[in-house]
Amino acid sequence: MNAPAYVPVTWLYVPGDRPGRFDKAVTSGADVVIIDLEDAVAPVRKDEARANAAAYLRARRDTQGAAVQVHVRVNDLATPRGLDDLAAVGELADAVRVPKVESVAVLDAITGAPAYALLESAAGVLAARDIAAHPRVAGVALGEQDLLAELSITDEGAMNQLRVQVVLAAAAAGLPPVPMSVYPNVKDEAGLLASCRAGRALGLFGRSAIHPRQIPVIRQAFRPADEEAARAAEIVEAAERAERSGAGAVALPDGRFVDAPIVARARRTVALARQLADQPSDGRP
Repeated sequence: MNAPAYVPVTWLYVPGDRPGRFDKAVTSGADVVIIDLEDAVAPVRKDEARANAAAYLRARRDTQGAAVQVHVRVNDLATPRGLDDLAAVGELADAVRVPKVESVAVLDAITGAPAYALLESAAGVLAARDIAAHPRVAGVALGEQDLLAELSITDEGAMNQLRVQVVLAAAAAGLPPVPMSVYPNVKDEAGLLASCRAGRALGLFGRSAIHPRQIPVIRQAFRPADEEAARAAEIVEAAERAERSGAGAVALPDGRFVDAPIVARARRTVALARQLADQPSDGRP
C-alpha cells in the first residue's frame, strides 16, 4: 500500500517588504513559507513587496531546490492591486493564497499556481462547500481575525461551529485538512499549545505562524502522543501481517478486529509520528 501523503504542519508567514527574511524563513523548519503581500505590508510598500517576492521566486526557481514550498498571499483579487500581484507571482509561486474569497467567481480567473482560498467573512463561510470544490482550489483556511471582527463573536463554542463547517467542506471536496489560523501572541507558548490541541480535536490540522519561535510548539501539538503512535503502529503491523497472509480481516493481538478506515488512520498516524519525530531548530535570532 502507498505511504500516506505528506501533509504540512507549519505554515510561516513572512512580510513581503522584508526580503532579508525570506531565506531565514525557508530554513526555519517550517513546512511552507508564505510571503505576505497583504495584511503584513503597509499600502505604501505593497508594490515593493510584490517586486521582492517575484525576484526571490524567480531566483529560487533558477538556482535552488524546492524542499520547502513557498506560497504568496496576494491582495484581494477584487482590486487592481490583487490582480497585479497574481500576474507577477502566479506562475512563480508553488501556490497563491487568495484572501477574502466569498464565491467561486473570483477563482475562475486564476491560472498558474494552485490556489488556497481564505474564508474571512460570513459570505465566505456560507459558500465554503462550493469554494472548496472549485478545480483551482488546493486547500481552504479560515481568516479568523477578519471573521471575528465582522461577526462580533465572543463565544469559542460559536466559533468552533464555523471551524467545523470549513473542516466538513474541505473533507467533502477531498482537500487536505484545514490548518488553523495564526495565534497572535508569539510569547504565549502555553496558550498556543492549548489552542492547537483544541483545534486538532475539531479536525483542524497544522497551523500558520507569524514567528519562527512558534514552529516547535505547533509541531509538538500535532505530533501524536507516544501511546497513540504505539497503538497505530500495532494496527499497521497487524494489517501488514494480514496482507502477507492473504487474510481478509485484520486482528490485533488482544483479539480485536479493525476495519480498513481504522487501518488507514493508523497509517497516517505512524507517518505523522515519523515526520515530527525530530524537532527542528526554532529559528530564533
